[in-house]
Amino acid sequence: MYSRIVGTGSYLPEKIMTNHDLEKLVETSDEWIVERTGIKQRHIAPEGVTTCDLAEQAARKAMEAAQVSPSDIDLIVVATTSADRVFPSTACLLQDRLDVRNCPAFDIQAVCTGFVYALATVDKFIKTGAAKCALVVGAETLSRLLDWTDRTTCVLFGDGAGAVIVKASEEPGILSTHLHANGQYKDLLTVNGGISETPDDFRAGRNYIKMKGNEVFKVAVNTLGEIVDETLAANRMEKSDIDWLVPHQANIRIINATAKKLRMPMDRVVTTVDRHGNTSAASIPLAFDVAVRDGRIQRGETILMEAFGGGFTWGSVLLKY
Repeated sequence: MYSRIVGTGSYLPEKIMTNHDLEKLVETSDEWIVERTGIKQRHIAPEGVTTCDLAEQAARKAMEAAQVSPSDIDLIVVATTSADRVFPSTACLLQDRLDVRNCPAFDIQAVCTGFVYALATVDKFIKTGAAKCALVVGAETLSRLLDWTDRTTCVLFGDGAGAVIVKASEEPGILSTHLHANGQYKDLLTVNGGISETPDDFRAGRNYIKMKGNEVFKVAVNTLGEIVDETLAANRMEKSDIDWLVPHQANIRIINATAKKLRMPMDRVVTTVDRHGNTSAASIPLAFDVAVRDGRIQRGETILMEAFGGGFTWGSVLLKY
């Protein structure tokens, strides 16, 4: 028994913040941001719009594409670092919105690798027979965690959501998943505190994303190179067997480095970082949905998804679409 993606969906808030808009907030420039990150704009959720709001829109589009109803879904997993509430989980809030009843629903927090972790988890549920039709969502409102006076981070991140429906299938779908983490790098990419560590700052909303960019870049390039080798070796495949790379959309230089490792031309790499920025756990399903809906990714093709995020966490999913 395999698990197979049968429908995709995504959603972006209407508000767009360009690099020129950011020039009015911090000392930066469009040229500087594009040269170092590849980002030209990002979507920002307006006040009152939550992560669950974005997740709901993406989920409904994926359900429509897969032609499934709420009664068909027997598992919901949401990957997010920007949950609506401390509890209940965003997955439970989404479950209520979609009128799905009684199935397991939970969040996964692996930052930018969250969707890969979620898809790997759902794959195990389906292969063991514990689920037959799962909704997997990556959704973020990371703009709520930004210090808009910190030019090293506020230029990078955006809001959005992507979703897939995964069903049990006798045809090959997800071929393998590979997950890793190393907590010794915890301070290189982090939010500076939280509920337990800094409760006063948490209550006052003074916890923001902090990043040591050069160090993160070096580790990301090395670990993503290794995960490519690990994934290909596990499946006894050559680099030429991969039809599409759908990477986490963090930085165009990291994406270019991974494509070079695969000897893959950039026209076979799905990139949305210029339009979406880094949407963390939402970036891979967002990019995947874009490429499915515009006709680039076709049924039967082999897709490599890979991501790297705070923790550090990193991982990959190899699948037949």
